[in-house]
Amino acid sequence: MPYWRLFYHLVWSTKGRMPLIDDSVNELLRRSFSAKCHDLKIVVHAIGTMADHIHLALSIPPSLAIATVVGQLKGVSSHLINQTGGLNEPFAWETEYAALSFGARNLSDVVSYVNNQPQRHAANELWKPMGPAPVGPQDPALAQ
Repeated sequence: MPYWRLFYHLVWSTKGRMPLIDDSVNELLRRSFSAKCHDLKIVVHAIGTMADHIHLALSIPPSLAIATVVGQLKGVSSHLINQTGGLNEPFAWETEYAALSFGARNLSDVVSYVNNQPQRHAANELWKPMGPAPVGPQDPALAQ
């Protein structure tokens, strides 16, 4: 069995950024993600939801492509939500997503960031623990 330590922060939104994730949908999302991740041997570090998007901190085995994992997680969750009912319209995800890798020493910061989404959105502190984002070219040769 190979040794691996790979960490990813994944983010995607509901179709049209519709605010469809309430408490009952949140529970279905967590159940479907946890079950599918268990099947795929993915380690779930954190799941954070907002009404219109989701954050996941995962360790994905190197045998799985990130795009495949995202597609399977989106598929299984939207299928479960639509089969369960309770929404006035079909549930769907946007096709796009964000995938960021990070190191083991940042795991606790990323898990905290993912778990505290409602508080961060309320305080407008969306990227604070990750440090300031670079502005403009970082290599002087690229600035020309």
